Amino acid sequence: MKELLKKLCLINGVSGDENEVREAIIDMIKGHCDYHVDNLGNLICFCKGTLRSDKKLMICAHMDEVGAIVTYIRDDGTLCFGEVGGIDPSVLIGRQVVVGKDNLSGVIGSTAVHNLSKEEREISPKIEGLYIDIGASSKEEAEKYVSLGDCVYFDSEFIDLGSKCIKSKAIDDRAGCALMIKLILEEPKYDTYFVFNVQEEIGLRGSRVSAFSVAPDFAIVLEATTAADIDGVSGAKRVCELGKGPVVGFMDRSTVYDKELYRIVFDTATELGIPCQTKTMIAGGNDGGAIHISGRGVRTIAVSLPCRYLHSPSCVINSEDLDNTLILVRKLAERIQEL
Repeated sequence: MKELLKKLCLINGVSGDENEVREAIIDMIKGHCDYHVDNLGNLICFCKGTLRSDKKLMICAHMDEVGAIVTYIRDDGTLCFGEVGGIDPSVLIGRQVVVGKDNLSGVIGSTAVHNLSKEEREISPKIEGLYIDIGASSKEEAEKYVSLGDCVYFDSEFIDLGSKCIKSKAIDDRAGCALMIKLILEEPKYDTYFVFNVQEEIGLRGSRVSAFSVAPDFAIVLEATTAADIDGVSGAKRVCELGKGPVVGFMDRSTVYDKELYRIVFDTATELGIPCQTKTMIAGGNDGGAIHISGRGVRTIAVSLPCRYLHSPSCVINSEDLDNTLILVRKLAERIQEL
């Protein structure tokens, strides 16, 4: 799983620019399922199982990652940008990025500390106060290499942290994509739709289209979710913890999840002898928000991977959680289709 995840995470693909991610996935699954790409760019795959079910199940994850987009080139050759997806500006200052299809190197800068007022030093930075330095000395020089609308991606290595943890950009949600690829290659027991969605990070846009097209009865959304399990954070504010297994929420900002499916997930984890945990805050959201209210309604559950420093260049997960999520979702898909 780790090598597959590494390959996916190192591909650049912010919302609306998922082509390279999609093509890599197609290369991996070709010959193992029927697939097509819809008008918005979602990759919709159908795997024929050895058994039929009267339940139509869709398992999905999103291909896009958070990043930025060039909005203006200043006279000194630095680039103004807007965020693509929800990013805390404080994680950006000093980060290395690449710009455009030619992967032009740059660094995110901000006003020097000695030029800030006392009041400005005490407040969080804002995106409009940041810029990208590509080493250009003028607007004219920068325009030779950069165009407005060029995408900006985090430049981040995929590395092991200790014996069990992994650090990379884009684990949200290339982890979900990696899990689905594994399930496709294994060939599911029952007919199953696997959907790799676009543009989740900017408003669940791809899933609105794909859910309408597939019209499933049930959906399993594979995601990464915030783990705040660090020193000084206790109780519900930890949300979930690395090493304690897949995360299943009862509600977030976009979805109240199906209560029977919520129970089935934990029953299945117990049966398999793997850890599973509840998300202890009503926060965030995922493609389930669009899916569960699509068409005639879709019974939906999300199974997420606990991840520290989400939406940053340095997402951190536990590799055992990734493996256990695969085991859980494999069995959960069968349990749902046997209801």
